[in-house]
Amino acid sequence: MTSNKQWLLDNRPKGQPSPSNFRLVEAPVPEIGPGEVLVRNHYFSLDPYMRGRMDDAKSYSAPQPLGQVMLGGSAGEVLASQDPAFSVGDKVVGSLGWQQYGKCKGALLRKVDTTRVPLSAWLGAVGMPGVTAWVGLNTIIAPKAAETVVVSAASGAVGSVVGQLAKLKGCRVVGVAGGPEKCRAVVEEFGFDACVDYKAGNLSADLKAAAPDGFDGNFENVGGVVLDTILSQMNAFGRIAVCGLISGYSGEPMPVNNFRSVLVNRLKVEGFIVSEHMQHWPAALAELAELVGSGRLKYRETIAEGIEAAPEAFIGLLKGRNFGKQLVRVA
Repeated sequence: MTSNKQWLLDNRPKGQPSPSNFRLVEAPVPEIGPGEVLVRNHYFSLDPYMRGRMDDAKSYSAPQPLGQVMLGGSAGEVLASQDPAFSVGDKVVGSLGWQQYGKCKGALLRKVDTTRVPLSAWLGAVGMPGVTAWVGLNTIIAPKAAETVVVSAASGAVGSVVGQLAKLKGCRVVGVAGGPEKCRAVVEEFGFDACVDYKAGNLSADLKAAAPDGFDGNFENVGGVVLDTILSQMNAFGRIAVCGLISGYSGEPMPVNNFRSVLVNRLKVEGFIVSEHMQHWPAALAELAELVGSGRLKYRETIAEGIEAAPEAFIGLLKGRNFGKQLVRVA
């Protein structure tokens, strides 16, 4: 351990982010004090919400500070510990960001069992994205058997889990994804009943063909045209869980012309941030770990190799180039 490579936010993007917004530096490997744990990251997570934090704007969380390590989830191995709850060699997840090594108080880490669930999955299907899917589906949409649920960004880390959980509840599930390859996997791998390719240019007609009786629930990850089209096809007393609005994360306009549907159909529309629902995490993680461990919940990962690859992988994520959970493998 001679140095610790880190990606810092060097300057704030104007519109779409570029590699020039980031700066790679080498810092000393941190030393730990009482109650702290030193972790070597094996993976760190790239997520759409990070784009919003790159702006100096009011949001549900503070902006990413300039000149500091990019924030985000990580999974790795304990190298040293001054917390009796953690031993050298333990596999842990936390929020140590875009770097090779990180330290924090042990209370901020969670020990994970990798005998049935791979370490990387604890950042995806059995991590924050999986819990996001579980919370939005169960606490906001609360679907009943035989209802129809539509999921945007259905091939992504969150959307793919939403659809599978809804199928386990006996729902008909329609996905929206970009491109025939992703749509094929949404149906064949993740078990959705249908998937609509929004890039094909026939979104409204294709959604009606996939669900002629309309939608009772919508798990929304995209916003913009996708949300606007789905609004026009929601059933009375439908529920919409707004998880993300990736179509507008770089400042693109997101017009909504069909908002009248909220009133006419008495829709419940609720945005949520999964970190504000910590009371649900234990139950969600237990169920997700069992489903992944038993092979009943499928997931995909796109893994960028080496810390140097992080900015380009992040930009690709925002453009939909990834499939499933986007990770960077550090070690």
